[in-house]
Amino acid sequence: MIALLVNPEQSGHRAEGHPERPERVAAIAEAIRLSGLGLTPELASPAAEALIHRVHDPTYIASLDRAAAAGGGYLDPDTYLTPTSMIAARTAAGAVVDGVHRVLDGGARHAFAVVRPPGHHAEHARAMGFCLLNNIAVGLYAAREKGIRRVAILDLDVHHGNGTQHSFENDPEVFYASTHQYPHYPGTGAASERGTHGTILNVPLASGSGDPAFLGAWEKTIGPSLEAFKPELLLVSAGFDAHADDPLAGLEVSTGGYRELAKLIQSWAISYCRGRTVWALEGGYNLRAVGDSVVACLEVLLDGATEGDVRVDSAIDRRYNSGSPD
Repeated sequence: MIALLVNPEQSGHRAEGHPERPERVAAIAEAIRLSGLGLTPELASPAAEALIHRVHDPTYIASLDRAAAAGGGYLDPDTYLTPTSMIAARTAAGAVVDGVHRVLDGGARHAFAVVRPPGHHAEHARAMGFCLLNNIAVGLYAAREKGIRRVAILDLDVHHGNGTQHSFENDPEVFYASTHQYPHYPGTGAASERGTHGTILNVPLASGSGDPAFLGAWEKTIGPSLEAFKPELLLVSAGFDAHADDPLAGLEVSTGGYRELAKLIQSWAISYCRGRTVWALEGGYNLRAVGDSVVACLEVLLDGATEGDVRVDSAIDRRYNSGSPD
């Protein structure tokens, strides 16, 4: 079973002409509806303030609340705030918390939070990169409250999740792995960034890398380190802006590439985490591509692929290497 969690409050978080817009969620919802997967979106509750404060400085949160109450505006050249953005941000983080609770309580095997604003760039006391609150980081502390200690965060976004790395680079019980285009915004994510305990694993990829390099990084580099770490829960920062059709980057991943990565994640969850994963939407700005990619991942999770099914098969690998379209 998959818990599909949404935050309708996100519709009020909008800036004219900005790529991070409500239509992203609408496109995903429509793709899921047309897919026939039979998933019914459920409304998320706001995250508890105490959980948010585990990740973010209360003074920073108060400053965002004041700015929103004053009408909002741009916090930096990329990141905006509207009068209703903070309730959207709180319910986006709350969707991840709700997903963690459902998965750990046994009500669902997987949870997918199709929410915005995204979160993985938000640092302890800084909004950036379209992000206000770090949704995945808040969800991790919800897992801690449930007794889970060893958590792996897998970041698929084309941009490095500097905020998530910043939150956990000194925590030996959090494994953070990221593939991302490099050099690219936000400028962090070099392979040499390993964290205090060596539990940070960044795999920078060059523009135009495509599926072979993307999937190879996850299977051959990140996979063995994940096996050594042996997490109790997988949290996925599910950004789909590495897609070949995305306007904000150039990593050239196909929808099929995301499907194969979902199979790998499914296999790792089965091997280490009793099959449990919680996904949170990050980037993805081509509306068709983000909808198709989310559906591809959900199809894998619903299929309940076994460990033997999840390797990238040779026929698909040949197709990627030949440069054939998705």
